[in-house]
Order: sequence, then structure tokens, then C-alpha cells
Amino acid sequence: MPTAPKWIEWARRLQTMAQTGLVYARDPYDIERYRAIAAIAFEMMAEQSETDLAVVRDLFAHAVNHATPMIDVRTAAFRDGQVLLVRERRDGRWALPGGWADVGETPSEAAAREVREESGFAVRITRLLALYDKRKYPHPPQPYYCYKLFFAAEIVGGAAADSDETDGAGFFSLEALPPLSLSRVLPQQLARLFELHGRPDAPPDFD
Repeated sequence: MPTAPKWIEWARRLQTMAQTGLVYARDPYDIERYRAIAAIAFEMMAEQSETDLAVVRDLFAHAVNHATPMIDVRTAAFRDGQVLLVRERRDGRWALPGGWADVGETPSEAAAREVREESGFAVRITRLLALYDKRKYPHPPQPYYCYKLFFAAEIVGGAAADSDETDGAGFFSLEALPPLSLSRVLPQQLARLFELHGRPDAPPDFD
């Protein structure tokens, strides 16, 4: 169940309402009201997260279309009963390689690209393991509404290498996981991915 504080849910809803409203509004008074709603949402995010207001505004500076969830793709590449993890430079903790999907690529293409960029390994995506609404899991709160897609993959080439975003790559068993970057992946999610990997005929998890 969701554990995010109420303020982040309220701020997200206000920001989403304002962003979508500004796409369709034509009356100048409606446009002014939606801009005011957006300003309130940004002030809530800045105040409650102790972040500079200009930083929050910049996060949404390009959010000008109908508001939809962002897509985070993650790949569980298994080898000899262990899963590939990368160490994030930003927090020094470990996660499945992944990131935001880009326009113009399929989800599996994005997943394979992220693995190659962040770990140095080339993979073949084999199946979708899970599609989760990030809000329903106890990740640290963030302003974006996000869906997380978890893929399984097999290593087909390459070697461990650092990147601009990562400074380590290695394989870990479920019983010996390193400190995890909880904004990216949770221990219970990894446990479920190991379980699904061991059941090739199981359908993907969703929601």
C-alpha cells in the first residue's frame, strides 16, 4: 500500500490538474486559474521537501502536454542464480540498470539500452516480469507519477564498465544484496523478480 505522505499526493494531483487544464483551456481566466493551481503545487513541493522553488519549477518546465505517467524501465539480467546490479553515483547504492524510456524506442529497446549504458553488458530482453504503479510501493516520495516496467534478460556480450551515472556493476544473489537505491528498486520487488524468473510460464505482475 502507498506510504507517501499526503502532501505529495495532493501536490501531484494539483500539478496534473493544472498541466492538463493548460493544454485544453482557451478562456484567459481559466488559463490564469490553472497557472495559479500549478504555482500552489510547486510551492507545496518546495516547502515540504525543503527544495528551492526554482528547482521545482524547472522539473516541470517542459511538462506542457496532457499529463500522463512517466515510464521507468528496469532490467533483471540473471546469470548463475544471481542478478546484475549497478551502483548509482548519485547515492552510492545499488539498483537494477534502468531509467526513463525515450520517445521513439520500444520499452524493451529502452531496457536493453539502459543496461548497456549503465553496466557495459549487452543483453537480450526475454520477457516482461512486472508493470507496477510506483505509488503503490514504499519508494521514497517524488513529484512524478511513474509506472515501473521490469524486464528479464540474458547476458549476450560485453563486460562490466562504469558510466556517467554508475561506478560499479556486479552480480548478486537474493541472500546477499548490497544496500539498494530505494527510489529505483525495493528488496521485495527484487524478491518477486527472482520468483518470477524461476517460473517461466508465470504471467507478468501488474499494478
